[in-house]
Amino acid sequence: MNLTTKQKQHLKGLAHDLKPVVMLGSNGLTEGVLAEIDGALTHHELIKVKVAASDRALKDAIVDAIVRETQAVKVQLIGHVLVLFRQSEEMKIAVPKAK
Repeated sequence: MNLTTKQKQHLKGLAHDLKPVVMLGSNGLTEGVLAEIDGALTHHELIKVKVAASDRALKDAIVDAIVRETQAVKVQLIGHVLVLFRQSEEMKIAVPKAK
């Protein structure tokens, strides 16, 4: 799923007040963490994940792995906070139509 700039702006606005639901710790990206992120995306559709990696290249690799494994869309990454979106069957969040 590819999002237009307008759709991403809409989702960023919705994500502004959200708190991170998953925080990666010193163990990094494990199967359990991926399962937690996947479950949170299924339930909420739009989530924040805190990626605590000091190295930028490692952080980027972790973000890419999360997006790839969960089939989610990276809405934005500010500092250590990643905003992810994946539409569920119920379509809880209305995304503006792409033109």
